[in-house]
Amino acid sequence: MTANIVYNGNLRTTAQHVASQSIIETDAPVDNQGKGERFSPTDLIATALGSCMLTVMGIKARDMHVNIDNTTVQIVKIMGNDPRRIVGIAVHIIFPKHIIIDEKQKTTLERTALHCPVIKSLHPDIDCTVKFQWK
Repeated sequence: MTANIVYNGNLRTTAQHVASQSIIETDAPVDNQGKGERFSPTDLIATALGSCMLTVMGIKARDMHVNIDNTTVQIVKIMGNDPRRIVGIAVHIIFPKHIIIDEKQKTTLERTALHCPVIKSLHPDIDCTVKFQWK
């Protein structure tokens, strides 16, 4: 089992990761009758994409003996209606100045991010744009 999720009322849930016991709370977004005081379920999907990209790049960087610590991802989730769903996710990956790598390593890391399990799991109708910023 991966998680146990409880509906708390007021459009909120609490999810507990079985293995680690860590907790994530969700709230419906303001534009869908919630208070927007926590990640929404669709926020978690978009956030999972950025986290997955960083994780697989971290694995590849470690294999290449490259330090990508403090690399950040900015996510913009775009919602559509009829039906209400995610129609786009914009990903901006920003690498810190301390990273010194060659073009082949950059290409390898970028390709790795673009083939992470989450992006491969998203519906093809979701427009994912990814920008890499090397300082």
